[in-house]
Amino acid sequence: EVRLRRSDGVFRWFSIRREPLHDRAGTLLRWYGTAADIENRKQADALRAAEKRTLEMIADGASLKDVLDQLCTSIDVQIAPSVTTVLLIDADGKRLWQGGGQRVPQKWISTITPVPVAFEAGLCGTAAFLKERVIVPDVATEQNWPEQYRDLAIRNGIRAAWSEPILTKDNEVLGTFALYSHQARVPAEEDLALIKGAGHIARIAIERQRSQETLRNALDQVQRSEARLRQVIDTIPTLAWCNLSDGPNEFLNKKWHEYTGLSPEESHGWGWQVAFHPEDLPLLMEKWRELLVSGEPGEIEARLRRHDGVFRWFLIRVEPLRDQTGKVIRWYGTSTDIQELKQTEEKLRDDERELRRITDAIPQAIVVLGPAGEPLYANQATLDYTGLTADDVVSPGFRERMIHPEDLDQFREKRTTALERGLPVEVEMRALRNDGEYRWFLIRYNPFRNEQGQLTRWYATGTDIDDRVKAEDKTRNENLALREQIDRDSMFEDIVGSSESLRSVLRQVTKVAPSDSTVLILGETGTGKELIARAIHKRSARAERAFIAVNCAVIPPSLIASELFGHEKGAFTGATQRRLGRFEAASGGTVFLDEVGDLPPDVQIALLRVLQEREIERVGSNGPIPVDVRVLAATHRDLNALVAEGEFREDLLYRLTVVPIEIPPLRERLADIPLLVEYFIDRFGKRAGKKFTSIDKKSLKLFEGYNWPGNVRELQNVIERAVILCEGETFSVEESWLKREAPPRFARSEPLNGALVKQEMQIIEAALAQSNGRISGTAGAAAKLGLPSRTLDSKIKRLKINKYKFKLPPKI
Repeated sequence: EVRLRRSDGVFRWFSIRREPLHDRAGTLLRWYGTAADIENRKQADALRAAEKRTLEMIADGASLKDVLDQLCTSIDVQIAPSVTTVLLIDADGKRLWQGGGQRVPQKWISTITPVPVAFEAGLCGTAAFLKERVIVPDVATEQNWPEQYRDLAIRNGIRAAWSEPILTKDNEVLGTFALYSHQARVPAEEDLALIKGAGHIARIAIERQRSQETLRNALDQVQRSEARLRQVIDTIPTLAWCNLSDGPNEFLNKKWHEYTGLSPEESHGWGWQVAFHPEDLPLLMEKWRELLVSGEPGEIEARLRRHDGVFRWFLIRVEPLRDQTGKVIRWYGTSTDIQELKQTEEKLRDDERELRRITDAIPQAIVVLGPAGEPLYANQATLDYTGLTADDVVSPGFRERMIHPEDLDQFREKRTTALERGLPVEVEMRALRNDGEYRWFLIRYNPFRNEQGQLTRWYATGTDIDDRVKAEDKTRNENLALREQIDRDSMFEDIVGSSESLRSVLRQVTKVAPSDSTVLILGETGTGKELIARAIHKRSARAERAFIAVNCAVIPPSLIASELFGHEKGAFTGATQRRLGRFEAASGGTVFLDEVGDLPPDVQIALLRVLQEREIERVGSNGPIPVDVRVLAATHRDLNALVAEGEFREDLLYRLTVVPIEIPPLRERLADIPLLVEYFIDRFGKRAGKKFTSIDKKSLKLFEGYNWPGNVRELQNVIERAVILCEGETFSVEESWLKREAPPRFARSEPLNGALVKQEMQIIEAALAQSNGRISGTAGAAAKLGLPSRTLDSKIKRLKINKYKFKLPPKI
């Protein structure tokens, strides 16, 4: 088949046939040849091929643009160097946009689109408006061609053009199919037939894309023209066939006969069975009869004999065709070569068998599970330990028979969560051995995903940790016994004093410690609130777990949520990996929130949720995480006053004050000062390598007469300083250290926080005047008021106090 040039310069397709002429002796005398014009057939073949490819792309889920691009490319090959394009109408029906055709000059198409749908609006706009074909034989002379586009068209090689409107059966415009020729000419009949056929295919693509019609509708359309159907089936490269409703064959396409080497007569009716492998034929016929009874689509795999006698695996897809009443009138099918796929599957099975042999050689228990967690296979170590068979492992109730009843609920919960989230998980549990004894195992579930990220397998491994667990239990019991002994010997070894006010606090600690209630510890700065919190933890059931203290006043507000509750990777700038918060780190233990009154409002809400629901959310996550912690809180501020000022949540206050404990200031524990002095002298003396045999009585009286605004912490700092500076064996302090004026009434936070706004301003201004406008530091206003510097600074801004007027003028 070749193209011959006609007298007018147009090339057309011809089929050249040559036949030899021999004499009686067989000698070649001549060759005779014929040339048949097959241009129309070629165009028809091109249209059928384009239509077939279009339908295949639609069935494969290709986008409309890809489908139309492929259609235009198929037509462009036949008409080169002319090119085609498809313009689609928009939703309101007023404009046309390019939908396909990659060979159309982009300078041209980008300039003219969108094309208005109107009379004399250019080639495609007019065709869509009139719903008729529009032909422009010569762009240079056509009066109706828009003048502003004439030179542009000629520069881009467009000399003639014609446009076919793409219409639905209801005569609604879907778009236009346009052809641009490189030379001025009037289209021939075959040209018009070509764009008409191409427009028809484009209509199918557009309508099917929009309505998402199935392949069955395409087969309904094909049924109306059986001759055309057979012609189409004969031209496609796939093995295709049509059977009658009761099963015998009616038609096999040319490709099927070429592949098998069977003639139509040999394969007609039930004769096609001889082409299949004898071993596969019984199962093939059984499944075929099942499909005939059910009337449903189906797939069958069998080996088909090639014309050279080689059998290859094929996938046979069967689709019923029904009439308007739903009755099956035909069966259509295709046979696809899957030999390579079968070989790949066999290799995978070989690999799986090899993997099983490897896992059987591993002494660790291994179970392979499906994506939903169903057991598929257990290695030999698992079978030997449990005494079960491979069938037992994949049967229902396998886990219930193996796992200790006390561990089953926890195992189910963690396993279900892991399967739902697709994440690895570890759980410790006891598994039944074949001799009836339970042993502790660490079970790890790990997901396996394919290259597309789909979860295809779970691998569960079991490590015997029975000896480790028993050793840990023994150590734990020994630790508990030792802890009880230590606690009996010294219940509150870090808390020094014998005053009645302190003993009252310790009695409260003894009562509240065994419970799991939230405790709010109140007291001025430096009174030892964290020591009391540690004493509560030490005497609680959580004593062997973590005690984590958090000072809420020193963590920036923007970071405190992440610090307490953790964050996910990417939750904010700098969050390069997941981080556990203090609550998760303290799981099973105690969290001590010092200066809880300084928590920002959003963190107060999150803390309320912890106290109510016993769960948190990491920053950057919306999934709740259960936590098992006891919350102890402390503050030196008047939380009721903060509630009144709107700075603290009232519901959170109620949750925190389940058991309030108030620690007395040191000035109310004068009887404890000698004991504290001796304790700190001994402690810091050992650290400094000094030994004091006596205490200066004058210094002791100074201690007992001082107001101690900084409480025990201030006393501790003074003694540490004196130990370093003292010479000799008698401990003493400089009188000047303790001669400053006693703090005014506002040194305590309660009057400040509970006062009215005017009084509050007066108190703050007085403190600023005494500290020369300085806020932070030991001599700053915050220390005098017993407030964190950040809290005092926010109050100064809220009350609009000019702190700079209290600063001393510079010396000249």
